[in-house]
Amino acid sequence: MAATSPLQSPLKFFSNSTTGAPKLSFLLPVNPSEAKCLTNRSISIRCDNLPQNSIGFLSGTDLIPSMQSSPLSLSSSVSMAAASGSDSASKNVKRVCLFYCDETRALAERIAAQSDAIELRSISWRTFDDGFPNLFIPNAQAIRGQHVAFLASFSSPKVIFEQLSIIYALPKLFISSFTLVLPFFPTGTYERMEDEGDVATAFTLARILSNIPTSRGGPTSLVTFDIHALQERFYFGDNILPCFESGIPLLKNRLQQLPDSDNIAIAFPDDGAWKRFHKQLQHFPTIVCAKVREGSQRIVRIKEGDPQGRHVVIVDDLVQSGGTLVECQKVLAKHGAAKISAYVTHGIFPNKSWERFEYDNGGRPGTGLSYFWITDSCPFTVKEVINKPPFEILSLASSIAAALQI
Repeated sequence: MAATSPLQSPLKFFSNSTTGAPKLSFLLPVNPSEAKCLTNRSISIRCDNLPQNSIGFLSGTDLIPSMQSSPLSLSSSVSMAAASGSDSASKNVKRVCLFYCDETRALAERIAAQSDAIELRSISWRTFDDGFPNLFIPNAQAIRGQHVAFLASFSSPKVIFEQLSIIYALPKLFISSFTLVLPFFPTGTYERMEDEGDVATAFTLARILSNIPTSRGGPTSLVTFDIHALQERFYFGDNILPCFESGIPLLKNRLQQLPDSDNIAIAFPDDGAWKRFHKQLQHFPTIVCAKVREGSQRIVRIKEGDPQGRHVVIVDDLVQSGGTLVECQKVLAKHGAAKISAYVTHGIFPNKSWERFEYDNGGRPGTGLSYFWITDSCPFTVKEVINKPPFEILSLASSIAAALQI
């Protein structure tokens, strides 16, 4: 029988972390008792009792003239490959200097806790005697050549100007790239012009953000979550790169942890919520509600789906007064929902409107909610509702940390 050629042996490739050249090792189909093999630093392989035309694989320029009598082992090569892969992964991690405003300090700290590659940097938010901002970026030269991000919160018009001043200044400090993280795009509900003279402030804010100066790395990246109207993504100009993220994956993870996770149904309070989220939640039974006019009143009715005996979770992008959610809750309870919960990415709740949502305390879906999940996109709301059932906070920290690595 002809001897098996070593050229037919399976090959494994490993990187050389010193020279960058590949290392190759192979398994030879010979009797172990007849062959003695050794690799020194995985540089060369020589095997006795093989045909004279056997081929050895070299890495670098060193050729080993003699071999010891130990059997060839792949474990060292595998270990070296794993180490090389780890080194490569660490080199590919983007280190980010993350600035933040006073409102987003807690969220910024949670983001930094997600990764050693994120370093928190502070800003001096001072004011002059007349109340206008007197801002300072400490140690500005230290961020030259760095990837920089700013975590913003446009919770009110009076804080937007001071943050825009920082947002416009950071890209000019010779940084490698700039990312603006604005979890909640606050003017999202004001995108329509129904009467002549209406001002679409969503478009106005989009234009302001589209004119952020470019950094050395190019246009600014904007990370925002569950923007209200789908068409708003087209409001931004070519000088900004909007990255639209969603809080729905956080909700899905939380639903999987519930004891009745196999009995969940998703309810959308209107067609707009269905359009935004149904594809992300299509594996759940779906209920769609709609507002209809009866005389002078607008009431919520079930358009399709059956809540009977289900734990129904109402899903929308944001809540303000909460009137629609309350009406949706009532009609779902009337049609036999066993439990009712709610989720919104952005809990705005002006004038403490969150107080109208009560905890059902087990089995009273007509009067209260089992859970009301919101994210920490609106920091002031988080401070008000934390540790107050039925509210639970799902943090965007891990999602933002991942987005900063894009």
